[in-house]
Amino acid sequence: MSEYVLETENLGISFGGLKAAQDINIKIRKNEIYGLIGPNGAGKTTVFNMLTGVYQPTTGTFYLDGEELKGFPQDVINKKGIARTFQNIRLFNNMSVIRNVMVGLHNLPEYKCSLITSLLRLPRHFEVERNMRERAKELLKIFGLYEQRNLMAYNLPYGKQRKLEIARALATNPKLLLLDEPAAGMNPQETAELMDTIRFVRDNFDMTILLIEHDMSLVKGICDNVTVLNFGTTLADGSVEEALAMPEVVKAYLGDDD
Repeated sequence: MSEYVLETENLGISFGGLKAAQDINIKIRKNEIYGLIGPNGAGKTTVFNMLTGVYQPTTGTFYLDGEELKGFPQDVINKKGIARTFQNIRLFNNMSVIRNVMVGLHNLPEYKCSLITSLLRLPRHFEVERNMRERAKELLKIFGLYEQRNLMAYNLPYGKQRKLEIARALATNPKLLLLDEPAAGMNPQETAELMDTIRFVRDNFDMTILLIEHDMSLVKGICDNVTVLNFGTTLADGSVEEALAMPEVVKAYLGDDD
């Protein structure tokens, strides 16, 4: 097994003649919280889309625990152990909170049930349903959402919708959790609670986390290391303090005063 949970090698993608990302080399160790940062349009979400099979890389490749995953579709990559949340929250708004989490459990072999078993409502169907519900309740308790389990997801306040999306992603039992701007739209109190949640997930789920974020207070507060992208290429990488202090990074964020 590789010493890195995630390793990308010269990962890149072009759309026509446009290189949206190129030569992306990231190495993330187990239980690390790693930041992928940069100005708008730097290629961060493009990298996430390649890692989750939404886009197929045109150059390079990537590995999860030493296993190459380039070329696999989204569902297979999720089963292999990569889960994600989105910048714009994507919940099943007209489903209950607990049902949203149960959706995330369907990929796991212990909750598999044949079509015939479900159609005929055989005992195995009810056993699986009961076990899924109990596991979903456990996750909701961890995230402080148990009391709201029967509410429709759209009735949750914004910060709790974010927590529900993370809980649903964790229900797939990933090795690597990708968070795309988890603090977007949050007030300072919600952001502070989110930081606690991310640390809790890392420590209690034995999780490795890669996140995209524009809130530098959050990045400085929880990330072990970062990669800074600009125009689809790597501008800097290393510790948060070192990377953010580099003149080229400051220029990319603040612009050239000349």
